[in-house]
Amino acid sequence: MKRIFEERQAKLDAIASMGVDAYPYEYEVTHHSADVKESFEALSESEETVSVAGRVMALRPHGKTAFANIRDLKGDIQVYFRKDELGDEKFGLVNLLDVGDIVGVKGTVFKTRTEEITVKVGEFELLTKSMRPLPEKWHGLKDKETRYRQRY
Repeated sequence: MKRIFEERQAKLDAIASMGVDAYPYEYEVTHHSADVKESFEALSESEETVSVAGRVMALRPHGKTAFANIRDLKGDIQVYFRKDELGDEKFGLVNLLDVGDIVGVKGTVFKTRTEEITVKVGEFELLTKSMRPLPEKWHGLKDKETRYRQRY
């Protein structure tokens, strides 16, 4: 746990040295994940820019691209980062993301080869840097005392 915290602190320091505020004040959201999926046809035809914000639940870097799953109030959606679209500095920020961070993304909607509805990121903003890892997905919190006393 301490090692993870130290790694994330180092990433936070790197983000600060880039001149990026890791905890900005506000972010305007135009769509939620369920809204994007419901109105995919209209959004993809009009190439309307959507703005979605949520917690990074999975991150899959692939060289000059990266996919991430973001969870918001209404569900999950996949987002797609491209280095040539974002530029070197912003894509460097993508490499400093961790599971648990909260990001806001703006971009157009498309379907991948696997037919998954995805937001192609034109710009994004780090909204909160997570310093602690998320709880384990399958086993949850085992310590009964902690579960009852520290419910936050």
